[in-house]
Amino acid sequence: MSDATGVWGFTDDRGTALTAAAARGRPERVVAYVRAGAALLDLGVRPVAVYGSGHDGDVLDPVKAGGLAEAGVPYLGPGRALDEARIRELGGADLVVDVTYDGKSPYALDEALAERIGAPLVALSVGSEVTPAVIVRRFGELAGALGGGGTVDAGAGRMADAEAEVRAAAGAGSGAGEGPAVLALSGAGPEQVHLARPQAWPELARLAELGVRFVDPGPGPGASWLTTGWEYAVGLGAELVLFDSRANAVVPGVVPVGARLVPWNPETPPSAGAFARFFQDVASALTHPPA
Repeated sequence: MSDATGVWGFTDDRGTALTAAAARGRPERVVAYVRAGAALLDLGVRPVAVYGSGHDGDVLDPVKAGGLAEAGVPYLGPGRALDEARIRELGGADLVVDVTYDGKSPYALDEALAERIGAPLVALSVGSEVTPAVIVRRFGELAGALGGGGTVDAGAGRMADAEAEVRAAAGAGSGAGEGPAVLALSGAGPEQVHLARPQAWPELARLAELGVRFVDPGPGPGASWLTTGWEYAVGLGAELVLFDSRANAVVPGVVPVGARLVPWNPETPPSAGAFARFFQDVASALTHPPA
């Protein structure tokens, strides 16, 4: 946002206050981590380019892309391997937008790279300490500051409707919290699978608040995932499996008999529309079991 003097400013979720002098004005050329870029595009801000994380390769993962490919936004490859010359070839950047899981460090890009290209870096929290509503609000605030159509309340109605669908579906039948047993996981190969700890993922934690009955992966190392074998995962008896649909993950080859499968992107674009679509998919699966 700009104050009365025309100076643009924004404070990110690390507490870093960013400013741009009146001569430069509001940042126009935004380079973003693909997850953040997809959300900004939803909110009316088109990045000039996006980059991936350490999970990503040289080709944009369509599951993470949102509308970026259709909008013709160039993908520059993994952020940690990004050559600043690529950004200069595109005309440079006024601002870099990333996410942070710990409230301290950008996730997908070395901050030194942003310094080398002369662009300030914004990092917004998507970790376990924030809710989807807060995540959406903060990206709405950033989009609004960048001149997009996003506002603090952007998409609030759609998210509220989707959450109401989940609450109704989770509470259908014998009572709230007694619906199908749900397990979220990320396939790591034929022998290994990562089982999500729901409270570590804002969208899963919100589903639990709405009454979805998640299976506890059990004790063990890992704050976000419990890494184990497929046999153990199947033995948990989940009736609905939310599987990591990103290109770097393996689609489940074996699940409990009769279990339903719903794609889950652990890097869902942090916009109201993207969260709402996921919540609606879960509600539909809870409400309409397979024949």
